[in-house]
Amino acid sequence: MLNISNLTYKIGGRTIIENANLNVTDGWRVGVIGLNGAGKSTLFKLITKELQADGGSIQLSQKQKLGQVRQDIPETDTPLIDMVLAANEEMAQLWKDSETETDPDRIGEIFQRLGDMDAYSAPSKAATLLTGLGFKEHQLTEPFSSFSGGWQMRVMLAALLFVEPDFLLLDEPTNHLDLEAIMWLETYLVSYPHTLMIISHDRELLNKCIDHVVHVDKGQLTLYTGNYDTFERERAMRAGLQQKMHEKQQAERAHMQKFIDRFKAKASKAAQAQSRVKAMEKMDLVDAVISARAIRFSFPNPDKIGTPMMSIDKADIGYVEGKPILRGIHENIDPDDRIALLGANGNGKSTLMKLIAGKLDTMKGEVKRAGKLRIGYFSQHQTEELDVTLTPYQAMLALMAKYDPNVREPVVRAKLGSFGFSRDLADNKIGSLSGGEKARLLFAFMSFDSPHLLLLDEPTNHLDIDAREALVNALNAYEGAIVIVSHDPHMLEKVADRLWLVKDGAVGDFNGDLEDYRQFVVQSRREERKSDKQKKDKETAKVEVAPEPKIDKVARKKIEDAEKEIARLTGRKAEIEAQMAQPGFYNDPKKSADVKKLYDRISAELEQKEEAWVLLEAS
Repeated sequence: MLNISNLTYKIGGRTIIENANLNVTDGWRVGVIGLNGAGKSTLFKLITKELQADGGSIQLSQKQKLGQVRQDIPETDTPLIDMVLAANEEMAQLWKDSETETDPDRIGEIFQRLGDMDAYSAPSKAATLLTGLGFKEHQLTEPFSSFSGGWQMRVMLAALLFVEPDFLLLDEPTNHLDLEAIMWLETYLVSYPHTLMIISHDRELLNKCIDHVVHVDKGQLTLYTGNYDTFERERAMRAGLQQKMHEKQQAERAHMQKFIDRFKAKASKAAQAQSRVKAMEKMDLVDAVISARAIRFSFPNPDKIGTPMMSIDKADIGYVEGKPILRGIHENIDPDDRIALLGANGNGKSTLMKLIAGKLDTMKGEVKRAGKLRIGYFSQHQTEELDVTLTPYQAMLALMAKYDPNVREPVVRAKLGSFGFSRDLADNKIGSLSGGEKARLLFAFMSFDSPHLLLLDEPTNHLDIDAREALVNALNAYEGAIVIVSHDPHMLEKVADRLWLVKDGAVGDFNGDLEDYRQFVVQSRREERKSDKQKKDKETAKVEVAPEPKIDKVARKKIEDAEKEIARLTGRKAEIEAQMAQPGFYNDPKKSADVKKLYDRISAELEQKEEAWVLLEAS
């Protein structure tokens, strides 16, 4: 149990936390939220004693093991799987002692303790964590130093999860993950067996993984029961905003209904209309609350352009002559398309974006673009290229003057104003802007000439929950085409009408929604692990032909028990799905939310049981 009493912390003359109190009970799953700079990460550092409080106390049971991701990246050539296994220091030391110990009694104690720790299945568990976070089976024995910083952070996260601390602290754990790894992490955290505190701007992750919220605001820590959406509803009720938010929500529903009415009779757009119907069904008070609180901005609507605006005909693309990354791409982009690119990092999503943007030529095939097509391109790396010595006004003026040397100051400031830049903010140096403000500035740059097509490559990396919702609303109001790559499932679900899967050198439509894609990712990873193991077994068999090992009675019993449990959970999941499909199910918001929470928990448990069954069968 965590007990915080009258906590105060100051930086210079600024008070970050003042006389704050909080109690967290064992087993709680707590989301820590608040504006950037409110003190969320500071709170974590105070809990871990990385910082010392100016007043008050923080008490944590001495029996509880506290864990957070290491920030100091070691320089080592240790294989990935060994890095993860070494994170359990007691287990690693016991294995080391077992190699040198000569006392029979002590040897017995060592192996008894290893058995109690389930150490014999530790390599399988470590491999499951690493592959879940996106590593291929063959990469698990590669040296840690051969991977980039982002991938090294994934190893650090896997090492932390392997230890399973009694009190797990996660500060923006999805920052270095792609959508597929985030989906896996959500499922893992849903069934984490101990206390969890997590800082995140990922609304979907918070809704699925937490049952309490700590709101860090104006130096105080306020505790709410429920997930993120529950927190927002209660906060709105306390502020007396229900009616105002309801009216705003109805206006947004009306806007979405116009889209549905426009396209529902057109066969080629039926799937897009259905996607909007689903999004409208999921709208609730929370969307309106966040939207009202956020800085609003808007993308200028383009003039009309022919269909298709872009046609990619049997194109091969890549960077090395003779070795294309993607082959045979054959797709069209229409003026009203909203396309999300799916696929794990390294499969070529950013490469495809560069082709669409005209920043990369084809190696084979051709790309035809409408003559007057204007494209706005946002890349996650562009913030590093901004001239920090200029102000936003000076930078926007220089950009607009290239197209109109006589552009006037009010026009420039109006463009900046549509993305939340007041005169004061527009006249500050870019170097003093926050990550979110720099992202908004890039949105202003990319759209100043009213592009027909917006290309967004990870646009939410530096945005908090409020800014992400503002971006969703701005994109849904925009009347041009969109192609987006994002690790934020909520944004993709609300914005995208089409899903393109970039995988194994190919690009094609994914028939289904994001929930279908989650299942596809899980199944694909199981098949990859099974295939990798079969290849490894064949290679081993070539070296040394040995009789096939017999499965002992204990192992067979475990397999049978796992199969029974999978059958039970599958049946229970089907029952709940039938319940959720009944007319009027959503008439009772509290009941439907409870059932949905149960459904998510059972789905996560079923996935874990299936993973365990695969490992048992393969061992």
